[in-house]
Amino acid sequence: MNKKLIQEKILRKLMAIRPPKWGNSHTEEKNLVKGLPHHLRGNKLVGKAIKELYNSGFLMKLKKTGEWHVSLNPKKKEEIYRFLKIPPR
Repeated sequence: MNKKLIQEKILRKLMAIRPPKWGNSHTEEKNLVKGLPHHLRGNKLVGKAIKELYNSGFLMKLKKTGEWHVSLNPKKKEEIYRFLKIPPR
């Protein structure tokens, strides 16, 4: 599995969770890898893929209840849809 597929899987997961994790709706950072196959969790490639999502501004990170939480950046919504090749909603 390449880095782009991992990033797509993570973004789609955050969009599929109910309620979707945009802006103030967030989830713990450790939940990002739960949708990936077991052999990829903790892999360096996964860490790099997540770091790139932060650097591109697709993910926002904030400290809540003593742990890091993440959400999708609503300001980058159209770019995220373009990255995933799905029509904007």
